[in-house]
Amino acid sequence: MNLRIKLFTAFLGLVIIPLFVLGIITFFVTFNSIEKKYSQQAEYSLKAIGYSIKNVFQEMDNVTDNGIAKGVFQAALSAKDPDTQDLTATTQLELNANQRNFRSLLYSHPAIDYAFLYNIHGGRESNVIAIFNKENFETLPYEKFKEHPLYTEVMALNGQPKWIAPHEYPELTGSDNVFTQIRLIKELSNLERVGVLVVQIKNWEFEKIFQNLKLGSQMRDTRFMLVNDKGLILYDYQSELDGQQIGAYLLKDWELGEGYRSFKGKFNGKESVVSIYKLQDYPWSLVSVTSWSYLSQEVTTFAKWFVAIICVCVLTAMLFNFIFINRITGTIGVIVRFMRKVESGDLNARVDEKGDDELLLLQKGFNNQMDKINELFDQVKREQLQKANAELRVLQAQIKPHFLFNTLESINVLAVQNEGRKVSEMVLRLASILRISIQDKEEIKLSLEVEHLRSYLEIQKFRFDELFEYVIDIPDEMKNCLLLKLTLQPLVENSIQHGFEGIDYKGRITVTGRMEQDRILLRIEDNGIGMTNEQLANIQYADMDDPAYRSLAPYPSHERRGLGLRSVYDRLRYQYGSRYGLFICSQPGYGTTIQCVIPRYGAGDFDEIKSVAG
Repeated sequence: MNLRIKLFTAFLGLVIIPLFVLGIITFFVTFNSIEKKYSQQAEYSLKAIGYSIKNVFQEMDNVTDNGIAKGVFQAALSAKDPDTQDLTATTQLELNANQRNFRSLLYSHPAIDYAFLYNIHGGRESNVIAIFNKENFETLPYEKFKEHPLYTEVMALNGQPKWIAPHEYPELTGSDNVFTQIRLIKELSNLERVGVLVVQIKNWEFEKIFQNLKLGSQMRDTRFMLVNDKGLILYDYQSELDGQQIGAYLLKDWELGEGYRSFKGKFNGKESVVSIYKLQDYPWSLVSVTSWSYLSQEVTTFAKWFVAIICVCVLTAMLFNFIFINRITGTIGVIVRFMRKVESGDLNARVDEKGDDELLLLQKGFNNQMDKINELFDQVKREQLQKANAELRVLQAQIKPHFLFNTLESINVLAVQNEGRKVSEMVLRLASILRISIQDKEEIKLSLEVEHLRSYLEIQKFRFDELFEYVIDIPDEMKNCLLLKLTLQPLVENSIQHGFEGIDYKGRITVTGRMEQDRILLRIEDNGIGMTNEQLANIQYADMDDPAYRSLAPYPSHERRGLGLRSVYDRLRYQYGSRYGLFICSQPGYGTTIQCVIPRYGAGDFDEIKSVAG
């Protein structure tokens, strides 16, 4: 982050952002306060509406209780002529005293729309007895009503009233917006079940409840609905959503709950505050929906002014930054750009030195630092090259004393046994090894490396005849490729000295190779004792000069403990880059697989591949 941005950020962080945060906090506190206060007001309103609805139902329950207590319904069920029991058609003189009193009670409740009885015992042409007639309404036959789930529920209530809202069971109540009471009728003398009373009331009483409710100014844009537990809208005060599922308009899933709850969400695509109050003793909930834009008009206006002021402050800060800070930060920005070039790998980047103030000292310091860094890089390269060459010489020096001594001792044994042919073969193998190892070339053809490896393996196989066997499968088209000499032999030597130590079966070494587009893969596999994860980590990550590395003993043998393997690992990485080198996979008891990955090129391609790898 340059100085210009820092200064601008400081202005934002110390002035603009605190002001912005304060405004945001005030904004959200106000919004939450509006939502909370409206939620409380909606709760009071919904509870008042619920109380009034409950009173309507209780009043109608009292009416039907009066008819049951006076035996009006029982008399209608036992009458010889059921058609004469219609209180709307019968003259006042034809009624008994109880019927006249009940008729007067019914007429005092003009909201009653329809009333009839089901005769449980039957015995007549029709089991339906009209009490309060209604035109253009066909009553559900008693036989079908008995099959309806409501029949079982009404029987289980044993005389307690069951209320049904509009649109819940249209096959029983019709398509009008009426609330229906269903209850069992018993004979007063012996409590025998004799019939079922069905009374429908119009929604006039509910409209009066909402009309008479004194709504506050914050609830003028409010929609009231009655919804059952399945999410069906039973009654909409605005008469628009009757009979529809509330889930089609409410993005939040309709959930059953007790008591009162309120939340802000989308309703019919508009941000709204939705309040829900579960009615006691009824499977319905009162729902109020108020547009949030209506509630938050004043706060929104305040927010617009606040955003406008913040924008003016930001523009002022940008103008200050451009006029006063740009002069100072321009030169620093140039130096930063050159530093980024250095970060991307361009160590020859230099800043033009100009000016006569402290910025000139900064430019000179940058250029001097880059000169020092280049000198250090050159020194590190020379030291790394010297280290790699020293390790190679150490490796070659260690091969000669141990290997030569053991090989010559084996040749002497053959000579004592008069095995002239084997002596000749051993001498030729040893000569081949020495000829290749003492060459001044750092890289040799793969064919020579394979010849060196085969000679080494034949000599070792003579020394340890029953210890192992080997297979070398290198395609001929690979043998002209170049690689660092003494690459394969140390890897195979590692398998013989460490992988086969202490085994009670015959070891096997397999050397294979294959070519890809721009690289060759050489794989050395053995069926030896394998290595643990800790031993693999020691080989791949240890520092050869670290005393802690030299103190580790992954294998019992003390002869060149991991030196050859680690030397090959480092030489390949240094020579060809991090994309190439050794990749080791091993598990105790399952042997070891070493894959050597090197770039594919032959004689004459060295400069090209060197530039790609480096």
